Amino acid sequence: MNKTKSTAFLGVCTAVALILAYIEVILPPIFPVIPGIKIGFPNIIIIFLLYKKSPVSAIIVSLLRILLVSLLFGNTMSLAYSLAGGILSILVMIILKKTNKFSTVGVSVAGGVAHNVGQILMAMLLLSTTEIMYYLTVLIVTGTVAGILIGFCGALLIKHIPEKVIK
Repeated sequence: MNKTKSTAFLGVCTAVALILAYIEVILPPIFPVIPGIKIGFPNIIIIFLLYKKSPVSAIIVSLLRILLVSLLFGNTMSLAYSLAGGILSILVMIILKKTNKFSTVGVSVAGGVAHNVGQILMAMLLLSTTEIMYYLTVLIVTGTVAGILIGFCGALLIKHIPEKVIK
């Protein structure tokens, strides 16, 4: 894929990730009594890029999406939490994918859990407390469930998007 087509493709992937993020914003909370839990629909695109394009493409789209979603639907605090979670998540997913020992679902689950760990670490830093660690148990469970769903969706996308669309 030449540079122009590759840039356009990543632009389309970023736009789709933004649309999925917007859908997630407008949906009612899954568990209203437990704040901050999201499924992570935009990560379907990140999984797809990680497997079909390259880690660099996944990183670019992930960072662009985090920045744009924070600007459009969030604030500076949401940017800090999203960056912490997103960076840790993408790094863990890249490392696990390179081992060739995990399926897309396994990589996605690890990414979902890593995202939550990153957010908790950022909260501990910003709030100067370790007491928020108790919330990690809930987030690990929800991150695992969300990671399974996102991993299956990503696997379907990987399977059904032909190579000619990507190249």
